[in-house]
Amino acid sequence: MAVLRLSTTARNALANALATAINANGNAGTIKLYSGSQPADPQTAPSGTLLATITLPNPPFGSAATGVITANAITQVNAGASGTAAWARVADAGGNAILDVDVGTSGATINLNTTALVSGGPVAITSGTLTVPQ
Repeated sequence: MAVLRLSTTARNALANALATAINANGNAGTIKLYSGSQPADPQTAPSGTLLATITLPNPPFGSAATGVITANAITQVNAGASGTAAWARVADAGGNAILDVDVGTSGATINLNTTALVSGGPVAITSGTLTVPQ
């Protein structure tokens, strides 16, 4: 069994590299919230219904601390469709998928005020963090 343990310096560098990839060329990326099952990886076409698209602030994240980057304040949007948000795809400004994450109301990578989205209703991200494991 292989074991990999990263130093805090390496974890911070990887987390900051994710932030840089999302904010490619200094342009804000997006978070797209979907219903249904999360695909196997970001190279797989999205599954489920696209419920909302959120444009990230520029820059989207603060500097990493202990391998964690935290999203800067994200502006509330209105849902484009109704459904239960189950996962999200984070992409750069060019639409290139960077990563897929879980969505919930607490304890998820992206936490929303509610996962029960209604078309035209508000969608607010209450917190978002990306953690590079030790």
